[in-house]
Amino acid sequence: MAVRKKRSISMPPDLDTDIETAAAAEGLTYSAWLAAMARKEFMVRAGLDAVARFEAEHGSFSPDELTEAETWAKEALVRSQRTGSRRRQTA
Repeated sequence: MAVRKKRSISMPPDLDTDIETAAAAEGLTYSAWLAAMARKEFMVRAGLDAVARFEAEHGSFSPDELTEAETWAKEALVRSQRTGSRRRQTA
């Protein structure tokens, strides 16, 4: 079993409801959903930092490169929506 650290957090009731609803819709526990969203946020931040470092070293991306990247990202989202069903996970 994975090691977990238990925390107590406070948040606005509407956000709590939104998290509970989103977690249930994705077949996740509340804690697993929060952990997944935190991981996703850290990945996004790391990606943005990597892009900034690349552009600082090599210059800004061209409009054509940005268009190509946007097309790839849209197609990746479509592909990801075709994956199988998710099982309930715990944090």
